[in-house]
Amino acid sequence: MRLSKFIPHWLEGYQRHWLAGDAIAALVATMMLVPQALAYAALAGLPPHIGLYASLLPLLGYALFGSSPVLSVGPVAILALMTASALAPIAAPGSAEYIVGAILLAALSGIFLVIMGMLRLGALANLLSHPVIHGFVSGAAILIIVGQLSPLLGIGSDGHTALQLFISTVEHLPAIAPQTAAVGLGAVLILVTAKLTLAPLLHKLGLGEHMANLLARLAPMLVVLLAIALTEIFHWERQMAVVGPIPAGLPKMQLPPLDWNLIYRLSLPALIIALLGFVESLSIAHAIALRRGERLNADAELRGLGAANLLSALSGGFAVTGSFARTAINDEGGAMSPLSGVITAALMALVLLFITGLFAALPLSVLAATIIVASASLVDLRGFLHNWRYDRTDATAMAGTFLGVLLFGVEAGIGLGIGLSFATLIWRSSRPHIAVVGRVPGTEHFRNVLRHTVETQPGILFLRIDESLFFSNISAVEERLLSELKRHPDTRELVMILSSVSRIDGTALERLQQVNRDLRGRKIRLHLSEVKGPVLDRLGRSHLLEELSGRVFLSSYIAELALRHGNVGGEDPLAESA
Repeated sequence: MRLSKFIPHWLEGYQRHWLAGDAIAALVATMMLVPQALAYAALAGLPPHIGLYASLLPLLGYALFGSSPVLSVGPVAILALMTASALAPIAAPGSAEYIVGAILLAALSGIFLVIMGMLRLGALANLLSHPVIHGFVSGAAILIIVGQLSPLLGIGSDGHTALQLFISTVEHLPAIAPQTAAVGLGAVLILVTAKLTLAPLLHKLGLGEHMANLLARLAPMLVVLLAIALTEIFHWERQMAVVGPIPAGLPKMQLPPLDWNLIYRLSLPALIIALLGFVESLSIAHAIALRRGERLNADAELRGLGAANLLSALSGGFAVTGSFARTAINDEGGAMSPLSGVITAALMALVLLFITGLFAALPLSVLAATIIVASASLVDLRGFLHNWRYDRTDATAMAGTFLGVLLFGVEAGIGLGIGLSFATLIWRSSRPHIAVVGRVPGTEHFRNVLRHTVETQPGILFLRIDESLFFSNISAVEERLLSELKRHPDTRELVMILSSVSRIDGTALERLQQVNRDLRGRKIRLHLSEVKGPVLDRLGRSHLLEELSGRVFLSSYIAELALRHGNVGGEDPLAESA
């Protein structure tokens, strides 16, 4: 067996001059990853060091099997929230059973992703529509923000939905800790100001736009370091909660304990986490790939993310996926290959070995501030307004998913989102666009009579159906057909143009046969035109073509010529081929 089979494809063609860009991007990404890893572990209800564990080996797993040169894999806010939501009914946050549950979630998600990758199920990325994804992410972002108000202000709160958490937070406001709130709100103010003004300011001071944007993204790390320094100077740990001791050293590689009852309870949440993580990661990687002129392999992405989650579980971490912010940092920092992720993993190992003690004095209110500001950018109000103007069905699905997350929780929200995705598809398919068409003068083209100046022939009605025919829409097609016949009582020849019909299911076939018989009784002949080859093949295995009162024409123009001149008998060599 050749050794090259075990070498990642990107490493075989690696060019030496890429190393500088990969190394710089890795350094910058590490500076962003450390505070995020601590924050998202806290969001998941886990000890902070587990976030660091989840930021180490997953980077190597994705580098071995993934297809994006710049995707940064690790802890993200949405999966941290989903982890907390899945484990909340099972164990107390931070407890041993809770940590085991988080590890099992990552392991199960990894197994699901690897299996889907081996089965080449990359098309599962289309399971959720983009408006539904944006609605879920926006709702989850609001839920995260509301949930972080408690550590930000130094008060208690309880509840699982955004509404419950908000009401509980308001009830606990009289117990607010002034110093904790001051530090937390100050961190929020600094982070928001830096996000809005730091890049333009650095650009005005002479830095290039690229470098200014890159440095502005490091504001969270600078705020974290500032908060740690102030805590050490003024001994804030006596007045407010801090991260506390973080174990130094690399994680131990071990299999998670096999609690079959727990595995059964976590299987569905793990599958949802796997699907959502894959969809989110692929959309991020695809956006970057389009801009860089690169191509992605969706099945390789499944395998890469699966390996990342399995390695996260083996090293005591929780579920991971691609991060938009860190991927953008990688791209802006000049990363050229997955080696940037490998270098980031090496730098994270150094952090775990030597400088974990630095973060022990970090106030929890500052961690909450970084989560709140990062999550605020995920709320997609502009996307909702765009969808409302463009397609209100999409906007309704987005709003429904958003409200589902806020009012009923994460699992109910994502379940509602999947349901709305399919409901939207069925609703659209059940209301197919059907147009009465005529021929554009001087051409062989047929167009909608309501949109174009066309010629129509007395006694001949052309109807174009712009959707495949199946059980949920055939009634609408039949009703429209009868409606048009009432509007055109002189019709003797009805031509159904099937150029957009890719499939006719059994229910639709039976109804078409009935329509043909009914029209025959009314002395109206039914013809078909522009039938696709695969559809015609299937119809050939039924009785419809034998019973058809009219003919099958290659084109609408041929149909018009034949029917206008009364040439509907005999065999036309062009009539029944498509």
